[in-house]
Amino acid sequence: MTGLTMTGQEPELVGRVVRLEPLRAEHVPALVLAAQGGADLYRMTRVPATDAEARAYVQSAIAARDAGTAAPFAVVRLADESVIGSTRLWDLQWWPWPEGHPRHGRVCPDTCEIGHTWLARSAIRTGANTEMKLLMLTCAFETWGVQSVCFHTDARNERSRAALSRIGARYEGILRSHRLAPDGQPRDSARFSMTAAEWPAVRAHLAELSRDRALAS
Repeated sequence: MTGLTMTGQEPELVGRVVRLEPLRAEHVPALVLAAQGGADLYRMTRVPATDAEARAYVQSAIAARDAGTAAPFAVVRLADESVIGSTRLWDLQWWPWPEGHPRHGRVCPDTCEIGHTWLARSAIRTGANTEMKLLMLTCAFETWGVQSVCFHTDARNERSRAALSRIGARYEGILRSHRLAPDGQPRDSARFSMTAAEWPAVRAHLAELSRDRALAS
């Protein structure tokens, strides 16, 4: 597994089921294909369903990467090398550590969020989501050395909330009218997180979940 850097030249994160590669304009057609047939899955998630939407989606993600606030990925299934979705480490935050502190002047962020995550219908319940989270969390905690990682999901999205609890993220509460929903209305967000102190136990749990998925496949 290779970690990210903050140089804008992120390497790939590779597992046994998926590879996360830096999102590029070349991924647009494959993203559109991956999103087909998933309208019922994406009612609460912003997913690019047309060429124009996918181009705007990728351009926005690349702009965030260039600004140093996000690391967006295309998710590639290793079994057939097909793009099955997208995800990103984003809302990268640097804390104002005082001079003389060991963390003063850090290049890597102190906290981040995992989000903008969606998968093709064919990838649901295949172990892809679990491994994606393991790859990104390992990068965040072990390569960047962050203090915490958070997740936000639509408060109405019971499937997403259950998935976050299953991987070991801790539920913190509801942020009211927190973000704009795909339907153009303010949405309440359920917030989950994990800290650096909790990461070793979460890592072991995620590794076990990934093994169980592999044995079941």
